[in-house]
Amino acid sequence: MVTNEDWTSRDPDYAKEKARYGRPAPSRRFILQELTAAGAPQTLEEMVERMGLTDEEDIEGLRRRLGAMVRDGEMAENRRGGFGLIERMDMVRGRVIGHADGFGFLVPEDGSPDLFLSPREMRGLLHGDRALARVKGVDRRGRREGGVVKVLERNTTQIVGRFFRESGVALVSPDNRRISHQILIPDASDDVKEGQMVVADVVEPPTRHSPPIGRIREILGDHMAPGMEIDVAIRVHGIPHEWPEAVTEQAATFSEQVPEEAKQGRRDFRDLPLVTIDGADARDFDDALYCEPVADGWRLLVAIAEVSHYVEVGSAIDREAQIRATSVYFPQQVVPMLPEVLSNGLCSLNPDVDRLCMVCEMHVDKQGNVTRSTFHEGLIRSAARLTYTQVADAMESRDAGARETVKHVLGQLESLYAVYTVLRAQRDKRGAIDFDSSEVSIEFDADRKISRIVPVERREAHKLVEECMIAANVQAARFLEKAKFPLLYRVHDRPSDERIEELRKFLGELGLRLGGGDEPRPSDFAEVSREAAKRQDKQLIQMALLRTLSRAEYTPDNEGHFGLALESYAHFTSPIRRYPDLLVHRAIRSALRKQHPNDFNYTHADMEALGAHCSMAERRADDATRDVEGWLKCEFMMERVGEEFDGTIATATPFGLFVSLDGLHVEGLVHVSALDNDYYHFDAVGQRLVGERLNKVYRVGDRLRVRVMRVDLDERKIDFEPAGEDKIESGGRKGAGGKAGEKRTRGPGRRSGGARKAR
Repeated sequence: MVTNEDWTSRDPDYAKEKARYGRPAPSRRFILQELTAAGAPQTLEEMVERMGLTDEEDIEGLRRRLGAMVRDGEMAENRRGGFGLIERMDMVRGRVIGHADGFGFLVPEDGSPDLFLSPREMRGLLHGDRALARVKGVDRRGRREGGVVKVLERNTTQIVGRFFRESGVALVSPDNRRISHQILIPDASDDVKEGQMVVADVVEPPTRHSPPIGRIREILGDHMAPGMEIDVAIRVHGIPHEWPEAVTEQAATFSEQVPEEAKQGRRDFRDLPLVTIDGADARDFDDALYCEPVADGWRLLVAIAEVSHYVEVGSAIDREAQIRATSVYFPQQVVPMLPEVLSNGLCSLNPDVDRLCMVCEMHVDKQGNVTRSTFHEGLIRSAARLTYTQVADAMESRDAGARETVKHVLGQLESLYAVYTVLRAQRDKRGAIDFDSSEVSIEFDADRKISRIVPVERREAHKLVEECMIAANVQAARFLEKAKFPLLYRVHDRPSDERIEELRKFLGELGLRLGGGDEPRPSDFAEVSREAAKRQDKQLIQMALLRTLSRAEYTPDNEGHFGLALESYAHFTSPIRRYPDLLVHRAIRSALRKQHPNDFNYTHADMEALGAHCSMAERRADDATRDVEGWLKCEFMMERVGEEFDGTIATATPFGLFVSLDGLHVEGLVHVSALDNDYYHFDAVGQRLVGERLNKVYRVGDRLRVRVMRVDLDERKIDFEPAGEDKIESGGRKGAGGKAGEKRTRGPGRRSGGARKAR
C-alpha cells in the first residue's frame, strides 16, 4: 500500500490542480494513466487502493472526478461499476449527423471511420448531439454500426419549422431535414396559426420511447411570406443576427467622419487617384487600387480598410465580430460581421472622403513578379466608386461612352490592366487552377417574388481585382512570416490519394489524362481544365475536378494553397467581412509599430482555435445561403408545374438524374423510376445510367427534355420526368454508352420520392 503523499508526487498535474483548487483531487491525466497501467476496468474501490488514497476528502474528490469524466465521455462505466478506457472498450466519442430518412452517423472525434446509427438508435438523438457509442459490428454494406451508450452533450436547443395540429396534437415539423423528429408542443396558444413558421425551444430532448417536447418561442410568420426563407435559414443554421446591447452602445460612439487625431502619423496617399471596383449592388467597399508605370514595371497600391483601428481587441464589437466571423450575403439582405456604422460608414472606402487604410505597396516587374513590397498605415481619399461593368466596358469593350465616364481615372485604369496582364501570365506560369464561375444572381420584382435567375458573368474586370488581391494576400503572409508573428493562413490542401484515383478513372473514360504521377501538381489540374474548355462536356469535367479538390480552411500551420499554387497565402483584403483578415491586419499593425511577436495579443494556440471557428462559420454561411437559394428556386418553379423545358444532365446517381434547365438555372431530379422503359444500372466511373435491356445510356452532359412534376418547398426538392422523346442529344464523346459498371440498382421502384434539393 502506498501512502497518501505518494499519489501527489505521482500525479503529473498535481501542482496545476493545487494552484487551481487548493485541495485537489487526482487529475484526469493521472486517472487515465492509472487505468492504462491497470490493464482492465477498475471500480472506485480498486482505484482508491491503486492510488493509495486514505483521506475521505481525496476519495470523494476522486469519485466526483470519475463521474465528470464519464459525463464528458473521457471514460466509460461498465455494469459492475468498473471505469474503463474508451478505446479499450470498443467505444467511440463523436458528433451525430442526422439524415432526412431517419438514420444517422456518428463522426468520431479520433478521426476513425464513421459509425452508422440506425433509425432506432436515432430515436433518442438530435442532429448535432455529442454521444458515446459502442461498435456493434459491421452491416451488410461494410459500414461500422454503432449503439448509443450515452448522450454526452445536447447541441440542439431550438428548432425552426412549420406548426401543425394533427388529431388535436400540436407539433412542429423541423425545417432542418437532418432532424427527423416531430416536436410536440403541449401548451400551444391559439395565436399560432396552422402552417406558420415558428421557432420552438426544446424543453425535453427525445428518448428511445418519447419524442422531443418544445415550447413556442417566436412566430416568424406565414410560410410563403416574402423574406421568410432568410429568416428561417438564419435560425436553422444558428447565424448570429441580433446585436447585443453592448455592441449597439459602442457603435453609437463612432462619428461619421475620421477623427483628425486618427490621421496623425500615417502615410498620406490622398494625392493619388485610388479607385474602388465592386459590384453594382455593393455597399461596403474594403479595397481600393492604384497603379502607375515605373522604370522596371509598375508600382501597385492595394489599400484595405483599416478596421483594426476602430475595433479594439476584446471590445464588445470585437467579441461579436469574432462570434460571427464572417458576413453572410443573402439575396437582397446581408447579416454583417460589423455594425453598419463601420461596415458601410467609417471603414467603407467611399469616394471623396478621408479613410484610414492598411496599404500594401508593391513593385511588379514586367514578368509579373513582385520584386519588393512594403506595408503602411495609410490615409487615402478614393477618387471614384467604379463597378465591374463600367471598368469592363471601358477597358475590354473599349466603349466610348464608358471611357468618357471614367476619363478622370482612365490613365491609372490602363496601368491596372497592364499589371493585371502580367500578374495573370505569372499565375498561369506557376500552374494555378482556374475554373469558370457558375454563380447565379436572383432578381426580384416589387413584391419580392423572383422575376428571373441569371448567371453572373465573370469579366476581365473581376479577374483584375482578384489578381491584385491575391498579390497583396501573398505579401501579407510573407511579411508576417519574416516578422515571425503568428497568423492565420488560408490553406488549401492537396486532394487525397483516393479522390485522385477516382478522378483518374473518370477522366480515362472520357479519353483524358491527369498528369503528375502519384502527386499531381496544380498545373496538372489546370491542364485538364484547359483541355476541357474545348469540349462539349466541359461542365461535367470541371465539376469532377472541383469535387476532387479539398476545401480551403484557416489554420496557423502553413500547408500552402494548392489551388493557387502558392507556398504562403493569407487573407488580408476583406477585414470588414472576414475576421481572419482583421487578425492579419492586427499582426501587421503590431509589426509596423515594432512590437515583439511574444507580446502580440494572440498565441499559436489562440490562432488554432480561431482558425477552426472561422472555418466553421464560413461553412455555416455557405450552407445557409445555399438553403435560401434552394428555397427561392423552388418557389420560382411552383408556378411552372406541368410545363416542359429543355435541359442538360448535370449529375448521374444510382437513384436518378439531376437535370439543369436551360435559361432558368434550376436543377431537379428525374428519378430512376420515371425511366420506365427498362431497368437502369449506375456506372460510377462513367457517371451514367445504362439500360439493361435496350442499353440506352443517360450520361452527364446529355441533353433532355423534361416536364416539371412536383415542387416541394419544405424539402427544397423539384421532381422532373422525361417529356416525349426525352433524349435530345449526347453531350459526351461518341461511344460513351459502353458497359455498365458493377455498382447496381434494382431499377424502377428502388426508392420512392428521392428528389434532390434544388440548387
